[in-house]
Amino acid sequence: MKRILFFLSIALFFIACNSDTKPAEEPGADTSKVAETPAPLAAPSVTLPYTAGYSAQWTDDVSDNDLLTVLNSYKYWESGDMAGIKTTLADSVEFNGWDGTQYKGLNTGLLKMWTTSRDSMSSVKITIDVWRKMHSVDKKEDYISVWYKEIDTYKTGKVDSAYFQDDNGVKNGKINWYSQHKQYLKKKK
Repeated sequence: MKRILFFLSIALFFIACNSDTKPAEEPGADTSKVAETPAPLAAPSVTLPYTAGYSAQWTDDVSDNDLLTVLNSYKYWESGDMAGIKTTLADSVEFNGWDGTQYKGLNTGLLKMWTTSRDSMSSVKITIDVWRKMHSVDKKEDYISVWYKEIDTYKTGKVDSAYFQDDNGVKNGKINWYSQHKQYLKKKK
């Protein structure tokens, strides 16, 4: 749980930060211009009440191919293409479900669980709100967080709609770690 909350806070931190970059001068530009007034110095560092237990050094240096792999996994789930989902997963995967389900092992075992769940639904509609690529500089690990709305229609006629926030660990172009959080749109009876 600490790991998940940490990733969420890091993602929000990156979204809130602005970069301060200076455009490169054009070749042959007149450099005799009056020097610009330097930007004000950054505010002094603050003392934070917590120290990051996992990592505090993050960039967005994650490949677009890894992002494509993660987003394809959602598209495959939406269309019920379990063979497609398998192509996005590493041979060994760790899963932490929104309902407390945990799995660590070969992707075939996880796919068996997911197939049973997906087969109970007649349709799934996913609307992606945002994704965030995150590379841990000191741990040399890549994650992609995805926020989305999912509407599941079960074969029984029941409709379940919720917002999800998922963290996808990606290594060698495949998802090797997946953690999911759910917020119901309607009060659950």
